[in-house]
Amino acid sequence: MSRRSTAEKKTAKSDPIYHNRLVNMVVNRILKNGKKSLAYRILYRAIKKIQQKTDKNPLSVLRQATRRVTPNVTVKARRVGGSTYRVPTEIRSTKGKVLAIRWLLGASRKRPGRNMNFKLSHELMDAARGNGNAIRKKEETHRMAEANRAFAHFR
Repeated sequence: MSRRSTAEKKTAKSDPIYHNRLVNMVVNRILKNGKKSLAYRILYRAIKKIQQKTDKNPLSVLRQATRRVTPNVTVKARRVGGSTYRVPTEIRSTKGKVLAIRWLLGASRKRPGRNMNFKLSHELMDAARGNGNAIRKKEETHRMAEANRAFAHFR
């Protein structure tokens, strides 16, 4: 941790085709072993599949999916007096968006199916409708925060 000054926040660049920062954030999370062109290919094929299935704007489906999955609170482990408590804390929109993207991609990776673009497109469509494993993860986090609300004063 730097003692000098606070690091300035970097804004995500937009992707080359849709000129959207959210698309680029998703691509950077799909990325494995530095293969960015493969990550772009996976996401663009998933977007094309969403376009064919729903006849809606696929970027609005992606936006709606991330908005539905974005949590308001999360639980953090705090050590107080020799024991560890799960303390609910409110999170900012940027951190919530990062968590939403992480949960969407994790749920799509665990999904049974042919390939990643197939799994990702179906997970995004499910999340936009309000069901799917990523939505379940958000509800589970909110339930955990609600159950541990008694420890909120340890914040």
